[in-house]
Amino acid sequence: MRPIGAGFVLLGTGISLVGTSWDVQWHIDVGPDTFFTLPHLFIYAGSAIAGIAALVVVLAVTAAQRRGETPDPRDGGVPIRVFGGAFTAPLGYLVTGLGAAAFLLYGLTDLWWHTVYGFDAVLNSPPHVALFTNISITMIGAVIIAAAARDQLWGRIAMAISVPALMTFFPITANAFQGLNLPFDTIVAATVLIVVLLLVVTRVAIGRPGAALATAAALLAMQGILWVFTPWATSAYADSVGLPMRDGMGGEPSLIPSGIPLAALLAAVAIELLLRRGPLLSGAIAGLVLGFTFVLQRSWLGYGPHATPLLLLTTTIAGALFGWLGAYLGSRFGAMVRVGEKVTA
Repeated sequence: MRPIGAGFVLLGTGISLVGTSWDVQWHIDVGPDTFFTLPHLFIYAGSAIAGIAALVVVLAVTAAQRRGETPDPRDGGVPIRVFGGAFTAPLGYLVTGLGAAAFLLYGLTDLWWHTVYGFDAVLNSPPHVALFTNISITMIGAVIIAAAARDQLWGRIAMAISVPALMTFFPITANAFQGLNLPFDTIVAATVLIVVLLLVVTRVAIGRPGAALATAAALLAMQGILWVFTPWATSAYADSVGLPMRDGMGGEPSLIPSGIPLAALLAAVAIELLLRRGPLLSGAIAGLVLGFTFVLQRSWLGYGPHATPLLLLTTTIAGALFGWLGAYLGSRFGAMVRVGEKVTA
């Protein structure tokens, strides 16, 4: 049950990730959409698959406990009694299921929104913000499920997929910080925080050298796939439904693949080499690298402000500070995952 349930949750979150990247590219390159576009159907199908998988596991664990069996914490995390003990839900599947259920509920709001206002001209409509938030919750549940089985090979593989998927989806969330009037690039700082945090969580939770490096490599692989797929899929789908591309658009990667730091692998190397000397030092160095390079990347791809010397300096310093904070939180969260074990860097 454990690898099968986790596999369907990962499949669902992966489909949602592809659909979201495709939908963002559609809004940039084409613009108008309706509720029943193909990217939307991908997003909804992904959440439905993850939610149904979580429900099946919860029902199976509940039935097993009623037969007198003790729930295994490796089966999705610590078992939680819900609805007065009527059900027993492993923590990871509970989080995944709640995120998926809330997503589908807000999907009805999105349908109503399209019914009242027609197509969406922009990405950040109120229903979309809620939908993206709930996809993130579903992905966090997938990470918890994988981390619970970290002592097994399939669990470590699942972590190497679920953690980069959450990182890949984060540009949508980080985009909310662009309105803050601060002397550094706030989107870069937010991205540094989450990338360093999750790399350290993975390294500490698994407790094996190379875990952070493998996670960063999987992240770049996902970035490469989306970098190629989403512009192509958007152009092909627009042709199939007879909609033109916007003038001067087409071919450039969307917010999601371009919002992943290309230097994540270098940050992972810094964490692998320096974690034994202290997670805070490793996080600060990783954040320094990401802060400097990601400003240049965003400017080069046209998704960020011009990389002036002052902006480079302030954002690099902010990157080091946010990397330090991310490593601090990541080391604590990683230790929480390994409760009852001796945590080694």
